[in-house]
Amino acid sequence: MITKLLIANRGEIACRIIRTAREMGIATVAVYSDADAKALHVRSADEAVHIGPSPAAESYLVGDKIIAAAKQTGAEAIHPGYGFLSENAGFAQAVIDAGLIWVGPKPSSIEAMGLKDAAKKLMRAAGVPVTPGYEGEDQSVERLKSEADAIGYPVLIKAVAGGGGKGMRKVEKAEDFEASLESCRREAKASFSNDEVLLEKWITSPRHIEVQVFGDSHGNVVHLFERDCSLQRRHQKVIEEAPAPGMDEATRAEICAAAVRAAKAVDYEGAGTIEFIADASEGLRADRIFFMEMNTRLQVEHPVTEEITGVDLVEWQLRVASGEPIPLKQEELSIDGWAMEARLYAEDPARGFLPSTGRLEHFELPWRTDCRADVGVEQNASVSPFYDPMIGKLIAHGPNREAAIEQLKNALVETIVWPVKTNSGFLWSCLDDAEFQSGDITTAFIGENESELLPPEQPDLSRLGHVAANAIHVADHESGQEIFTPPVEMEKIAGFRLNSAPRRIVTFQHSGAAFDVEADFNASFDDEFGEAFPIEHATLVNQRGMIYFLSQRSDGSGQASAGDGAIVAPMPGKVIAVDVAEGDAVTAGQRLMVLEAMKMEHALTAPFDGTVTELSAATGGQVQVEAVLAVVEPKEE
Repeated sequence: MITKLLIANRGEIACRIIRTAREMGIATVAVYSDADAKALHVRSADEAVHIGPSPAAESYLVGDKIIAAAKQTGAEAIHPGYGFLSENAGFAQAVIDAGLIWVGPKPSSIEAMGLKDAAKKLMRAAGVPVTPGYEGEDQSVERLKSEADAIGYPVLIKAVAGGGGKGMRKVEKAEDFEASLESCRREAKASFSNDEVLLEKWITSPRHIEVQVFGDSHGNVVHLFERDCSLQRRHQKVIEEAPAPGMDEATRAEICAAAVRAAKAVDYEGAGTIEFIADASEGLRADRIFFMEMNTRLQVEHPVTEEITGVDLVEWQLRVASGEPIPLKQEELSIDGWAMEARLYAEDPARGFLPSTGRLEHFELPWRTDCRADVGVEQNASVSPFYDPMIGKLIAHGPNREAAIEQLKNALVETIVWPVKTNSGFLWSCLDDAEFQSGDITTAFIGENESELLPPEQPDLSRLGHVAANAIHVADHESGQEIFTPPVEMEKIAGFRLNSAPRRIVTFQHSGAAFDVEADFNASFDDEFGEAFPIEHATLVNQRGMIYFLSQRSDGSGQASAGDGAIVAPMPGKVIAVDVAEGDAVTAGQRLMVLEAMKMEHALTAPFDGTVTELSAATGGQVQVEAVLAVVEPKEE
């Protein structure tokens, strides 16, 4: 058995591997770039080695540095995780040539499945059903156009070396083919240094079904059933589940047997995934499920398979890499319940899903026992612009699909991330959608419904009574006053009668609007609107997965509600220009300052004619979201 392991990765997957290695008594070595010097995976490992500057091309993608780190620390093996160098056959061979154990498939297997056109030919020869299309060597525009015409539109152009949705174009009609081909080749060349393409028949009701396979050095190959990854946004998976909705036993047997044949065709060792595209226009049928590609590594969505089978796939990887056989035979594997995973990304759905970076000033994970959280960050960690924006995954496991959906929705409501924006509200909306809950969706679902799935930018005021009550409790506790005599600056007493407690109203402000909320001291926990997180002079509220920052108005604090002309930062950023000074008269729409955030400039303007009575922003200063940067007092009529 391996005794010391280097993880050639970062973030969530590095933490995931470290956890299993520790349980097995295996010492771990982390590697890190400048940006990750204080990262969770670095502090979780037994040792850590610095491998270069923040850009991945100068650190995590430099194989020689990683191998040197393994040699330096006496690590016997290297686990690549996923992404980065995990499917790089040259790096795998270099690890082996250095006398180290490669925790992954043979380089020859990676190579065989690395190019989509060659892989499809190999699969066809192995009796694995393949999507109708063209994978020929003649890459002339004329030949490709002729083949596309023969296949019939719509067709899909795919880069042979592609991945992650890059180098992929759907072509609806013949007259659009050449322009789409040129665009696809240009992107493929830039992304993969290879502009060759293949053609596939476009599946009109596509579902993404994949099968987890596992092989060892003793000739054994098993499958661990299927996953459904149809909920995608721009070819990127969003929510995954296992098993697949609507999969009958006969179809499951055929698709899983085909996946095992595919793995055996390349003499596969370790964890791998065979990805299929299903034409679900008449439900899932074995004669309408076609091979797409093989991922020769552990997948991001592997936890859902672990949850329904009770298998630790990382443990299996380490045992097989050490020369042991697969721990279980095919007949010993079975499906238990239903599992569902949501990918939590640091991105802002309201702004086109732009990545959101910065310090995680508040990071609270679900407290539920029926939800697993695999994360690579913690409170006060920084989300860097250098890497993938996924900060973690929430995984629910229940007795059936309905239970798994509800558990995952509840987990999203219990997750607090601030001030970095996340897609948690968008995930909740997807899970709550009736079409998704039916299980009858295709990969086009998000694209067709994205605007309806975006969470509201304003909170539901009718469901904030418990938040106001909590704010008063906190204020009374801090002031030492009795619960029904809160400090005046945090509320307005709107009326009372003898022998009755006064109404308790808290004034909140959010994204440029001020509003009053009456406290409800009898409100019970609400699965959709339940989580509130008090912070200094404010509350973070999770409504249906969406985080709202509610600052509490405080007289004399210098902060005014937006209704009084408060100019608040719409996101974390840097002030690059201030055009006014305190005392200046301004007109409605006049630019007051410019904030630079996410590599974009945002002009903040006066809401009405008036005077700048307060100015806290300064050129060059860094500001957090919802910070009051200036106050404009309206002009007297």
